[in-house]
Order: sequence, then C-alpha cells, then structure tokens
Amino acid sequence: MTESAALTPKLFVLDTNVILHDSGCIQNFEENDIAIPITVLEELDHFKRGNEAINFQARDFLRRIDELTGDLLSANGISLGPGLGSIRVVLGGEIEPRVKAAFAADTPDHRILNCALVMQKREAKRRVVLVTKDTNLRMKAKGLGLPAQDYTTDKVESFDKLYTGKRVIEDAPGDAISMFYSEGGLVPVERIPSIVNPLPNENFILRNGSKSVLCTFRHADKMLVRVEKSMTYGISPRNAEQSFALKMLTDDSIKLVTLAGTAGTGKTLLALAAALECRQKYRQILLARPVVPLSNRDLGFLPGDISAKLDPYMQPLYDNLTVIRHQFGDHDVAAQRINEMRESEKLLITPLAYIRGRSLQRIFFIIDEAQNLTPHEVKTIITRAGEGTKIVLTGDIKQIDQPYLDALSNGLSYLIHRMMGQPIYGHITLEKGERSALADLASELL
Repeated sequence: MTESAALTPKLFVLDTNVILHDSGCIQNFEENDIAIPITVLEELDHFKRGNEAINFQARDFLRRIDELTGDLLSANGISLGPGLGSIRVVLGGEIEPRVKAAFAADTPDHRILNCALVMQKREAKRRVVLVTKDTNLRMKAKGLGLPAQDYTTDKVESFDKLYTGKRVIEDAPGDAISMFYSEGGLVPVERIPSIVNPLPNENFILRNGSKSVLCTFRHADKMLVRVEKSMTYGISPRNAEQSFALKMLTDDSIKLVTLAGTAGTGKTLLALAAALECRQKYRQILLARPVVPLSNRDLGFLPGDISAKLDPYMQPLYDNLTVIRHQFGDHDVAAQRINEMRESEKLLITPLAYIRGRSLQRIFFIIDEAQNLTPHEVKTIITRAGEGTKIVLTGDIKQIDQPYLDALSNGLSYLIHRMMGQPIYGHITLEKGERSALADLASELL
C-alpha cells in the first residue's frame, strides 16, 4: 500500500451480524467510510419482526438509515456527521471470478464477500476492509486477498487482564490481621502497605504464616472490612470466593454484582440464596436467562406449547431452587416459603426476553448465563433498573453458546471491564468447583 493510500480514510464493508450486534456501529468508525451491501439490508428485513434483541437491533439500524438525508446509492454516500465518514449502500454486481471459482453455493455471506471484493477493485487507491463477526467469513475473505477483521469496539483488551475482584496478599502484617478480630472487623487500609490502589468493593485474602483473614475494601471511609463465612438461607460458603460473593450479594449498598466462573462453582445458587435471604427488601425476585437453542435449532422444533418449549432452558434455575429447598425439611417454614413465593409470583423464573418492557422497581433481578448476551443487551437490561433494584449477572466466560460472541466480546466481560472501580458495583470470579469430586475431575481432565 502506498503512503497516500495509508493516509486516505479506509472503506469498511459491514456484515449483517455486526449490525445485529450493535445497531449504532456506524458511529464507531471515526473518519472512515462505510459501505452496506444491499444483501445486508435484505437480511435485516428478515430480522425486523420479532421481540428478540436482534430484532430490536435490526429495526433500530433501519430507522437510523431512514433518518439520513441524501442519496445512499451515490458514490460519495451520505455524511454521518462532523468527524465521521460517509455511508453508502452498494448494489449487487457481477460475481467476481475469485468468488465463483472458490464457492459453488450462492449464499448471503458469499454475496457480501463478493460486494467487498468489487469495492476493493473499484477503490484501488485505498484500503477496503470487510468487518464481520463470523470467523469463517473472515478466513474466506483473507483467503481471497481481502483484509477482514472483527468488530472490536466493545471488546475487552485481554482475557488475562480481566478484573477478578480478588487479590491474595502474602506476608501481610500479623498485627494488622489480628486487629480484624479485636477491633470489630475494621482496619484502615493504610495498615496493609502492600495493598496498592484498592478498588471499591475489591476483596482481599490476607495471610501471614498461620494467620489469615478475608476482607473487602470499603471505599467510603477507606477501611478494610472483615468478611465472615456466614450461612445464607441454608447455603454455607465453601471457599473464600463464595464468602466474598455472599457478602456482596447481601450488601444493600452494592446495586450491581457480577459472578463469573466455570460450571459448578455455585454462581447461580449463591445469587438465589442471597435473594431469598433479602426477600423482604424487594417487591419481587426475578430469575431470568437468555434462551439459546442447542445446535441453532429454533424453539418451534420442540413439541408442546410455549411453556413446554421453554421449560428445558429454565430447568437449571429450577434445579438450583430445589437444592436450596432441600437444605430444609419438607415442613420447614423456609421450604414452605419458597413454594408460597412461587405460587404468588413473588419469586418468578422466566426467559429473559419476557422481561423486556417490565418496570424493574424494587426487584432482586438475577440474570443467568449472561455470557450469552451482547454488550448492548446488557446495557439495555441494566438501564431499566428502577429505585431499589439490585441486578446480579452470572456466567461462565469460557462457555459461550452464541456464534458471534467470544470471551472478549460478550456482555459479561464487557460489563466487568467497564464497571470495575464503581462504588455501587462488585465482582468476584469463582475459581473452585463445589458440585462434586467427579465434576471437578471432569472439568480438569476432559
């Protein structure tokens, strides 16, 4: 590429999945220009009906395009505003020989790829880049000599650098550790010199020989507060991370909590137990999870009415509720209370899509499998929080079922990265599986 071409604004050709991931994506390409293949608009037309997040994204993008004034089909397109490039719609043309030779099938992906190759030929004096969240399409494009990249605006920089919510401090001053047990569980953070730049609600394991203590940083008065292992609605923490989690989940001052960890670490169980413990402070407890059909098969393939179709996806939430109920006898008041709350819908288990439009006032809201949400979906959920609402998101960042999300671009990772350091936010990554020895062994070896 020549020096002049390198300085010329690039032309980004967008795939449909980028728009369905973020309907406002066209505002994020700075001074560079954007091309929308006509095939993308055809695909968006199929997505504009429905109540899922991608349907809202499709409609929002089409509204944004409709509000632009000018000729979208012109070679120069329409300006997106000060400091931004232009946007144009590119009609389909002759099939490039490279595409015809490489792919026998005529698919939307291949037509979008063909459009980008045509633009590359027309715009020879500048860099043309295909932007898609489809890994396979990126490889196809690169195989044909076309630069291709993921949409990375809302990606976390590095999985290894993702905030865990916990630090282990070895060789902490022994007298300071003793103070946690003699001074009412409060110690000024300056008494532990090795704790540098603590974040609000960050958790610490302090050790010195045989002495140790669990504590969390209270930003308001710069104090370290001892965290005790206490039973919460029949559930007792089995490790330090679970103790930290229950402390944050039952703390009224922390309005947003994220729990990350692999299967069996107790994320959902702890969140549900804390919600039941704090039930009197909230009007309702909502447990929701996104419905991600296995093998990309639509719910319509399943037999039965809508309730029967959705039950398999909600079953893990029912399982956690059963675990808590079994901590008590059948005639125990705590067990009967769970049944009463379900019957009166004070405790409600529902697909996440059914929450849209609801007023979230004084709700303890648990979103399970949050790693399958996009950053935009997470933002939509949290911005609905009304007065007195607490939101908890749980998920396994390494187990994502959505084809266009990964460990760096999913909504849970994005939320952890953007919210760390906020006084009303707490996070902990649960590391140790507590389901069973067999489950731990399978997780480690298989």
